[in-house]
Amino acid sequence: MSNLEELTLYLRVRRDDLFYIDGHHLSNEIFIHMPRLNKFIFSISVVALNLDDNLTYLSNDDIQRSFVGEIYPSVGSYTNQNLMEKGVQCHIHSLPYQFHMFHDLNNSFQGDMIFEKVHWLVLYDTRPFEQEFFRLISRCFPCLRTLRVENDEQQINKEHSSLLIRFPHLTSLDLTFAHPDYAEQLLLKRKTCVPRLVDLRIKYESLVMFTNHFTNDAADLHCTQLKSLFTYEPFDRPDNFHSYFPLL
Repeated sequence: MSNLEELTLYLRVRRDDLFYIDGHHLSNEIFIHMPRLNKFIFSISVVALNLDDNLTYLSNDDIQRSFVGEIYPSVGSYTNQNLMEKGVQCHIHSLPYQFHMFHDLNNSFQGDMIFEKVHWLVLYDTRPFEQEFFRLISRCFPCLRTLRVENDEQQINKEHSSLLIRFPHLTSLDLTFAHPDYAEQLLLKRKTCVPRLVDLRIKYESLVMFTNHFTNDAADLHCTQLKSLFTYEPFDRPDNFHSYFPLL
């Protein structure tokens, strides 16, 4: 593609032998074949597993320095070396962020920018997402409509805060691969405000725990507004199911 002048690239990479892509890598592997390229919009996420213990991981500062002197006006990045045993994640993207999707955001995210164009977000980590992390997400992704949480770790800090976390535009929430704590975090009205939520995906086990076997007051939960509920496994509706989900 020697005549290419503009390139928009959204890429997710999962490999065992590559644990980061930085400015040097892009220059040596891509730009050398595109001499006319003058506009590059990108989001590249790399997750690598089963790495050699002798490998030296790059810090986020190392990643940032690799873009100095290249054709990028501004680049955002973060690395997570605590993703899992012998695993690491690196995410680099052009600024301002131009995509509607954002995959595999984790606790390494610093929240130093606003992603107004992102409507669809996936959170993934092997460390728990605490309440302040969701507050950070609500501030940095103000137009979020779809949120998926992938985290099996229970929250450590469950203290109630008088300051509500707000996702004013969120319509779809996927907790299928999330610990039940995140149902409580995101569906309890005293913790989070999701006034437009109409679609929920969740394990039935989590639904039972979240509602305390359908004994909690439905008025305290973001359930009565739901128009779609998907649990992946069949279940018999309890007698009071309709009081929680009147629109289903």
